[in-house]
Amino acid sequence: MNILLNSEYFIKMELTPEIKSKLDKLQEKYEAMGQDMAAYLDGLLYADFLTYWDYIHLDTLLSLQSPKTPFPDEEIFIMYHQITELYFKLCLHECKQIAEHPALTVEFFTARVKRINAYFNALTSSFDVMVDGMEKEQFLKFRMSLLPASGFQSAQYRMIEICATDFTRLVDKSKREELANASLEEKFENIYWKFGATELSSGKQTLTLKQFITKYAARFLQLVKDREFNNFSALYTRFEKEGHDVSLLADELRKLDLFVNVEWPLSHYKSAVRYLERDPVDIAATGGTNWQKYLPPRFQKRIFYPFLWTEEQLEEWGKSWVLSVLKSIKK
Repeated sequence: MNILLNSEYFIKMELTPEIKSKLDKLQEKYEAMGQDMAAYLDGLLYADFLTYWDYIHLDTLLSLQSPKTPFPDEEIFIMYHQITELYFKLCLHECKQIAEHPALTVEFFTARVKRINAYFNALTSSFDVMVDGMEKEQFLKFRMSLLPASGFQSAQYRMIEICATDFTRLVDKSKREELANASLEEKFENIYWKFGATELSSGKQTLTLKQFITKYAARFLQLVKDREFNNFSALYTRFEKEGHDVSLLADELRKLDLFVNVEWPLSHYKSAVRYLERDPVDIAATGGTNWQKYLPPRFQKRIFYPFLWTEEQLEEWGKSWVLSVLKSIKK
């Protein structure tokens, strides 16, 4: 403490009991790490004050939009997708806290899923930016410069799915029962989204899918293995078997199920109908994905927590939402 009292930094400073207490704690902290606190105080002396724009790297953030065409609405398209990926990163931040918590409780689990639902609520409620926020004529022109890139290639969204449920539930509907006891590798070969990126004419994998698999397959499969026993479904089941009150957690998981597997895909479906549907021929999505069969929840029947829904709800999964979307668009 003497070194602090004699230091030039504090000659003109009144050392109140509160300040002395904090300095003592700092001294203990640095001594425990074998560090010289006076050297760190030198750093504070010469360091600039932090600004908002430097802290969040605002200039860098605002420079990350690089349109490929002169159409003004392409910049809207880019920014909204960047916003989406930031929200997905927030979701994965919560997923990691849940899965890797050293002493997870139902209360912590519930609170973090509630946060994820808030992020998805912001996403789904803002998606009108994509539906009505661009001129159709501009979109149909600048989209051709994006090939074969596609929102289908959002790796973070796939990671959220892996963290949320038992991996078997992400297997294509036609293969789920057959592969229930298969290896994780075999299940991954039959994951549902691979069937949503096939060429409409030939049924072969699109370049969009091939690129996606090449870049992310190893990371996806590793995450599947890492989350085999601590995905949300497995953790919920464990708490329920242990006799915990999981009623509030169940409410939040049902909301998550609807946000990820119904509301979010249907937001995209609504956008696809608005921009890509023509009578009598539908326009293929960027990357050639068969969006008509891939996006509607009633076709995929992808449900994270079937044990939280009634038989009637499972049977009618997504039907009313799809019909209401089509009806509202075609009026």
